[in-house]
Amino acid sequence: MRKLLIFSILLMILGSVRSQEVQHKDTIPHKSDTIQHALPVDTTLRIINLNPYFTIHVDSIFQYGMEINRPKEYYYWFLRNAPVGVRIDRTSGQLYFKADKSFFRSGKLKYDEPYRVEIGVQNLFFPADRVDTSFNLLFYSTEINSSKLKPTITQTQYNEEGDSIRFKVQCEAGTFPFEQITLSTNIPISNYTLVKRCDDEFSWMIPYDFIRDNDTAKSKTLLVQFIGSDKFQNKDTATLRFVIRPGINYPQKYAEHKVVADEMAKYIKNLKLTFYVITKNVKTNKNARATFDITGSTTALAGTVLSTASDDPGTQDIGKILPSIGLTMVPVKEAVAPSKVQEQNTAAQVRATIKRLEYVYSEGALVGDRDPDLLAKTKKLRDELKQAQLQLVDLPIVDFDTRYSQEEADKYFNNPKVNKKYKLKVN
Repeated sequence: MRKLLIFSILLMILGSVRSQEVQHKDTIPHKSDTIQHALPVDTTLRIINLNPYFTIHVDSIFQYGMEINRPKEYYYWFLRNAPVGVRIDRTSGQLYFKADKSFFRSGKLKYDEPYRVEIGVQNLFFPADRVDTSFNLLFYSTEINSSKLKPTITQTQYNEEGDSIRFKVQCEAGTFPFEQITLSTNIPISNYTLVKRCDDEFSWMIPYDFIRDNDTAKSKTLLVQFIGSDKFQNKDTATLRFVIRPGINYPQKYAEHKVVADEMAKYIKNLKLTFYVITKNVKTNKNARATFDITGSTTALAGTVLSTASDDPGTQDIGKILPSIGLTMVPVKEAVAPSKVQEQNTAAQVRATIKRLEYVYSEGALVGDRDPDLLAKTKKLRDELKQAQLQLVDLPIVDFDTRYSQEEADKYFNNPKVNKKYKLKVN
């Protein structure tokens, strides 16, 4: 009994101690314990100090050490698509570059243009354990070299209407290249190719109406300015001077010459037909007058013969009357077939005009499609044709007559007898 009492007292004491331990236990978790349980274990390979953008001044040395979250002795570094001169130490990850001006003067590198550099790090023993990323590299300079425009032709050009102008506008690149090129002219032009960038080609066909017919100047000067500007609005201007003189529009002028020549040839044919009709009328009238003259003379002579040679009084009376009848034929001749002196002179004038026009027509023939005397020959034909038409303005031109043909008129005009008749004689 006594032992049981002692055991019960011990249980009561142990229960009291445990209850006190439970009451004094800290139920709020510690902050360090919470963070330790929240953060995962760093097991992914990564570059811990990568800067995504680097800006480097020219003539400076760039060094930057890359760090990873692993021991470096088990990894190697590499670059892809790196600009010329950029290097990296494959074991330590030290990035190095010396921005030498020669890279920029040779055109291998450009100012103010970002270059994307791909960088990677890989485990030497486990190829799958690697990381690939990139960063941008930009070069700048406080020294500014202006860009220049360089057209591929000389500053002054001499051209004619109808010529084709074609050349390229090149650029001498400076610190900042040209982003756009604008064109300006002192005289409005059209139908040309626009130059917007370096190495673009400018082409323009000079129209034949560039110099107007009423312009007093023998030439015009066209000033063409190409203005290049970069993104900071730094500008350079290249000025070209084109001295343009009148040119010959050969297709059009050739057609004009053909029209004038055809008109002259047609006019010559009509004049020949007119000459043929006039001379035929003159010849008919001349034959009629000759008939009257022969008849009158024959009648008078017969009357004289009959009045003197015949013994018959009746016959002698008839002979006395016949000379009076022959004399009467003279006024009848003038009334029936008057003298056509004017027509004769007109025929001579028409023949002289035909001869002159034929000579001018043969002299005005072209030697080719691009005859250098095309304009002068056309003007000569036009002036001679106009002068002939004014000279014979009152002459009724025979265009068509059913009684006569053009072949007969040409044959008659070239007849030696006709030429001899109307040919000028010098005593």
